[in-house]
Amino acid sequence: MSVPVVATLLRSPAVRAGLRRSLPRGRVRLVACRSVAALERCVATRLVDAVVMDVRLPGAAAGLVRLKERFPGVPRFAYAAFRPDDADLLVTCVHAAGAHPIVEGVEDAVAWDLILPRTASALRLGALEGAPRILRLVDRLQLLAWHEVVHGVAGPLRTAAIAGALGVSREHLSRQFGAGGAPNLKRVIDLARTATAADLLASPGYSVRAVAAILGFASASHLAGAARRIAGVTARRLPELGPRGVLAAFVRGRTRSRA
Repeated sequence: MSVPVVATLLRSPAVRAGLRRSLPRGRVRLVACRSVAALERCVATRLVDAVVMDVRLPGAAAGLVRLKERFPGVPRFAYAAFRPDDADLLVTCVHAAGAHPIVEGVEDAVAWDLILPRTASALRLGALEGAPRILRLVDRLQLLAWHEVVHGVAGPLRTAAIAGALGVSREHLSRQFGAGGAPNLKRVIDLARTATAADLLASPGYSVRAVAAILGFASASHLAGAARRIAGVTARRLPELGPRGVLAAFVRGRTRSRA
């Protein structure tokens, strides 16, 4: 299962290590960026769950504002040792950049309690919260496989890999997942990836080609084909639906693969 990425721009490895110490094991992977431009490239080319930036670094606050304009769906956190005379900086972070401030050295122990519930993947999972019930996933194996799917959209999703993670054979997983009227697993994998694409494409900084590459589609046309199969729309229209709308379109007769 792939681990979500949190892109960081912090003033030193020591600060990053301090932030990492309070991170629950296995929840996210911190990626250290050396400049605002490098962080922006990271967001543009990877599935990034959140951005944590020391806004006291040169150009960092302006970088957060640009990220809001280009990638509004990626949550932003201004992590810094704010001083009493930083009022204007805080206004820029909160109002212009839409960033949540975290005070370094004061809120370190609860930093991840503030970040993790607000990550992009947490918001997407919230939008798909009722999916197991709607898709008739009730068996323990079905629910475990669903968990692997929705947490693995950043990497190559293969039935064999999911089966291996769950300790069962590919054949057994495929057979059991589709039991009781549930969609087959391949279809559900396509659903999760298409719902994620709908979320990403709502940001003007992402093209169909870029989202296809981020989510591991072979090409932009491959993503477009998945959008048509799963939601009945073109890839460019996916943002009109959003993840919840993709799920609703999916259950309207698109839950089975064609023979």
